[in-house]
Amino acid sequence: MSNDIDDRKMPLLEHLIELRRRLIYSIGSFFVIFIGCYHFAPEIFGFLTQPLGQVPEGLAAQRLIYTGLTEAFFTYVKVGFWAAAFLSFPIVATQLWMFIAPGLYRNERRAFLPFLVATPVLFFMGGALVYYFIFPLALKFFVSFQTPGNGSDLPIKLEPKVDQYLSLVTTLIFAFGLSFELPVLLTLLARVGIVNSQMLVSKRRYAIVGATIFAAIVTPPDVISQIGLAVPLCLLYEISIWSCRYVERQRARAQAEAEKATDE
Repeated sequence: MSNDIDDRKMPLLEHLIELRRRLIYSIGSFFVIFIGCYHFAPEIFGFLTQPLGQVPEGLAAQRLIYTGLTEAFFTYVKVGFWAAAFLSFPIVATQLWMFIAPGLYRNERRAFLPFLVATPVLFFMGGALVYYFIFPLALKFFVSFQTPGNGSDLPIKLEPKVDQYLSLVTTLIFAFGLSFELPVLLTLLARVGIVNSQMLVSKRRYAIVGATIFAAIVTPPDVISQIGLAVPLCLLYEISIWSCRYVERQRARAQAEAEKATDE
């Protein structure tokens, strides 16, 4: 047992000191990255506006505007904040892992480490899906309501505000990114015995309805974004079922080996 777990007795004060150390490293790394991200905030914001510039000629917005004196400044602050949160996540997750890992058995560390790696990967996949595929399609839909105007009719032109555009982009990216964590969440719940594959299969129809409602709430009121989130959620739910079955097979195999070792 001593080879499986760090069984050193650590007083509460030492736990608090260790927690403070990990928090200092996490918060410090976030602020250092934030300073760098704020310095490059115009370039990061320019990257986020590229889908708007790829709208077909004649429909694309000619400019982004801001109507408040502080609007552009706080937009860059928000850009730096979200970029720093994304880039510092591996460091924060590593510090969290270093704090809790000594209290875990060796097999528990092997079990949880893949989830620590999969979390940022799945989040990035969700963000990439919305940025490179869903958002350009949604933008084409939104800008199609522009009219050139003729005769006595006034033209309707799109002039998006920088803060509203950033809010829309970050909302979509984080909604898709967090939604892609569904397999990680359900698999962890299966590991602790809260859910199982049979339960997920029996609740499939409710999951589909829930995914549709969730997509309608967190995305803009257009069919493209809603379907673009609901369909991946349903697919991720199916992947979660297979992942839970894999966890159950592993648990059954471990129990069989333990029973065999006991009998011997």
